[in-house]
Amino acid sequence: MKAARSGTKDGLERTKIAVMRKVSFLQRKDQLEEEDDAGYLDVNVSEVKHPPPQLSPMPEGLTSHQVVRRHILSSIIQSERSYLESLRRILQDYHRPLMEADPRILSPRKIRPIFYRIREITQCHSMFQIALASRVAEWDTSEKIGDLFVASFSKSMVLDVYSDYVNNFTNAMALIKKACISKPAFLEFLKKKQASSVDRITLYGLMVKPIQRFPQFILLLQDMLKNTPKGHVDRLPLQLALTELEMLAEKLNEQKRVADQIAETQQLARSVSDRLLSKQLNSEQGSLVLCETLIETVYGERGQILKSKERKVFLFDDVLICANINVKGPPDISSLVPIGPKYTMKWSAPLLQVQVVEVGQEAPQGKDTLFQQGGAKRPSGASSKAILGPPRLYQELQELQYDLSVVEEVTLLVGTLQGTYQNLNTTVAQDWCLALQRLIRIKEEQIQSANKCRLRLQVPGRPDKSGRPVSFMVVFNTPNPLSKISWVNRLHLAKIALREENSPGWLCGEDEGKTVAPFWYPLLACHISRQNIPTFCPSFTITRRLEIKLIYMIR
Repeated sequence: MKAARSGTKDGLERTKIAVMRKVSFLQRKDQLEEEDDAGYLDVNVSEVKHPPPQLSPMPEGLTSHQVVRRHILSSIIQSERSYLESLRRILQDYHRPLMEADPRILSPRKIRPIFYRIREITQCHSMFQIALASRVAEWDTSEKIGDLFVASFSKSMVLDVYSDYVNNFTNAMALIKKACISKPAFLEFLKKKQASSVDRITLYGLMVKPIQRFPQFILLLQDMLKNTPKGHVDRLPLQLALTELEMLAEKLNEQKRVADQIAETQQLARSVSDRLLSKQLNSEQGSLVLCETLIETVYGERGQILKSKERKVFLFDDVLICANINVKGPPDISSLVPIGPKYTMKWSAPLLQVQVVEVGQEAPQGKDTLFQQGGAKRPSGASSKAILGPPRLYQELQELQYDLSVVEEVTLLVGTLQGTYQNLNTTVAQDWCLALQRLIRIKEEQIQSANKCRLRLQVPGRPDKSGRPVSFMVVFNTPNPLSKISWVNRLHLAKIALREENSPGWLCGEDEGKTVAPFWYPLLACHISRQNIPTFCPSFTITRRLEIKLIYMIR
């Protein structure tokens, strides 16, 4: 009303009319959620008018491909019927009793996010079952089903509904876990529902089925396509249906991965004691580049494995974080819903100070003190090469290379002998060289094999008592060689992005005397303050800069 008075007379009149009609300008969150569902019609599908699909008895004289296709169609029918029953159980056995409970077990504001989009998914598959029943009824004459999948699951509404569900799934599980801890009545409700069900399946077991649905469809249609001969009327529609479902599943998997990573980052931020780092993790400034569960391995002086433990490693655009993984939780809750791991930060390091060290590339650390994470203090320099990385492999390679150089010198000297001696001639010396060369190749293959899945990082630590910088070596085992390559590449690219010449923005006045790298053109983006600020904009010729004085006029 105040805003309307300060505006035009017409605006004031409109505001008065809106208040007289009881139009609320401030809508509650639950009202907005109800409006979000306005695009979906709640349609009750009667099984009397639309009975489930039923395959007729198998006629005689069918080929082997036709028999197999009928069996696969029967599997599709049974699978879809079971899936719809699971969705309806979520609504009838959990959602409706919780909404109608008196006294309330949970408030509707907490119930809606848990079962978000379940009703819409149920309606999508109810419509699909009606179309499937029609197609099954005429199977013996048409034998065509691929086009039905294309028509049913290529709609944008299906992607939107499943996307909303997948993005909310991690949050829904977190809400269930939190409600189980804070509301004993809700925990007892879940236990009773599980005990009274025939298959003893939990609420989580029912709610995870929409995430698994499209991979199941893909497997069934792949089998159908394998048993569809070339030239069959259903072959091309099946190929189109598989392409559509695979693209849909890939999008949903990527959205699920991103949603899980966001949840993990938020959980990690809550465990960080550093307020600045915690705020950065919760904001959009610290974007997550890569995170993965790796195995940290600590070696002894003789190369033996002292200990190994799983760590969660987070690579952000400017910091690397290693976290401990804790999967313990209350047993009565973990049996109903996955607790999920909890992360506590073990160490963090600025990305520009993290170095990837391959086997045999250890450089002397100068005055730095070098530690192996979880191990004893190591002297810096060449002597540490025998211990870090694959146990003693590089040192053994150096010893073989030294021996080969000595034997080659001996071979030259043997060739200068005037007399003839048994087992002391050029042929024997050359055999020694060949044997050492074979051993060197074997050792190089061992180093290469050990290095394929081993990620070795040199990370800065806290200075010692004398103030000298301290760094430590961390050795991670990746799940496969491609994972190690991905980590090395992402670390390298993230460090390149942090360089000053790759930071977009306007040039400041104090940078006037600094040289600018060739072909570097920052983005024309700046924050204009309310004072007169001299600002410099890069020109197309690096040697010239046009000084611009931006004056922000305030009325």
